[in-house]
Amino acid sequence: MSSPPDARAAASQFEFRGEVSAIVPHGNGHINDTYLVTCQTQGAPVRYILQHINRHVFRDPVAVMQNVERVTAHLAAQATNQHDGERRALQLIPTHDGRDWQVDAQGETWRAYRFIENARTYETATSTEQAFQAARAFGRFQQQLSTLPPPRLHETIPDFHNTPKRFAALEAAIAADVAGRAAVAKPEIDFARAHESITGILLDAGLPERITHNDTKFNNVLLDDKTGEAVCVIDLDTVMPGLALYDFGDMVRTTTSPAAEDEQDLSKVAMQFPMFEALVRGYLESAGVFLTPAERKYLAFSGKLITFEIGIRFLTDYLAGDTYFKVHRERHNLDRCRTQFKLVESIERQEEEMNRLVESLTR
Repeated sequence: MSSPPDARAAASQFEFRGEVSAIVPHGNGHINDTYLVTCQTQGAPVRYILQHINRHVFRDPVAVMQNVERVTAHLAAQATNQHDGERRALQLIPTHDGRDWQVDAQGETWRAYRFIENARTYETATSTEQAFQAARAFGRFQQQLSTLPPPRLHETIPDFHNTPKRFAALEAAIAADVAGRAAVAKPEIDFARAHESITGILLDAGLPERITHNDTKFNNVLLDDKTGEAVCVIDLDTVMPGLALYDFGDMVRTTTSPAAEDEQDLSKVAMQFPMFEALVRGYLESAGVFLTPAERKYLAFSGKLITFEIGIRFLTDYLAGDTYFKVHRERHNLDRCRTQFKLVESIERQEEEMNRLVESLTR
């Protein structure tokens, strides 16, 4: 078994102000290891985010960081004249030798950001205003990056949202059944197979390529502590070429249900229509300036597709022995899968009404 990453040694390589006084785990991300670093200065303490990039997921950390460098610089340049502009984009902290990331003696890649104070993330949206703010922020993120000059960003995880390939990976995991779990997951396998026909719809729709976030969970946007306004989009490792609707679909998945992503009580899982309406209104307010008619047409469908896709990813990882997503209990990935599939069912029951709403707002 490999040793845990040495956060204190990594922290010593960055240009932090003051002396490091504390390093503690931060957040509950599935992939990377994240730490909150507190430094003592002559004035108030200064805080930073330190992250260890999971190279088993991101096999080319340099490509990840090259994307992050370009994206953060472009967003920061556009925020220069905005109110509170220094909080509107993540700011990389350089290492002592002027790089934007550090590779340690074990070959592990680290980066650091300035901590954005007086703002926080939430696991679930508790109001339509929160949903509106998040959707407007992610739409603005896409809109701002639509002017990023060439070259094309790296694909940090090729085919990340290629649902047909995700489905093929599921079938391979079912056939291999390396962890002996296929029998336990038979109802979920049957559900997945019954929905195979939807997997290629977005890829076959002729939609334009955009620069997208690709992981627009509600907890990837910071909301201001006082005003509740969306301040900054975070977690940029999967920013790369994609379809705009991948981002909107994941917003529907993570924002419209009051239940946590791994909720075991499935009676709590439901697509709340007022939350969906708030997402559509917020997203169109900022992204509507560049969306094509075809992209608008599939807004409602994208929520169902991405929820289904994430569900089969959790199911695939469960069948493979939990090798991708971090798990904290037995059958954790299966619980996550069941939550996604229950949400798909809720979306399907309301899909016609969702489409009518989108049509009325984009007419």
